Amino acid sequence: MDGLLPDSEFSAFLSDEELSELAMAADPNAPLAPDAVPWRGGAAAHASLLPDWYMPSPMAVRHGRATQFTIVFIIVGFLLIDAFGLCITSGFLSLA
Repeated sequence: MDGLLPDSEFSAFLSDEELSELAMAADPNAPLAPDAVPWRGGAAAHASLLPDWYMPSPMAVRHGRATQFTIVFIIVGFLLIDAFGLCITSGFLSLA
C-alpha cells in the first residue's frame, strides 16, 4: 500500500482492519498538502465542536416584554431571598 486512498466511491467501504492498517502505516510527521481541508464529520458538518445530540447550538429567540419582566422578577426575588438569609432550595421558604 502506498498510504493513499483512491478517490472513489468504494473508499467508504473499508473494514476496520484496513483502516487500522492505514493508520499504523501513516507518517505522523508528514506535512499536510496545501489543498488539504479539515474533516468536519462527513455529511454531518457542524460549526460547533460538540455534536448536536450532546449540546445543541444556541438559537437566538426574541421574547416579549412580559417574558423579560417575569424572568427579571424571578431573579430579583431569589436575590432578595438570599439577601435576607433565607433558603428556598426545597421549594419551601426557611431560614438558612
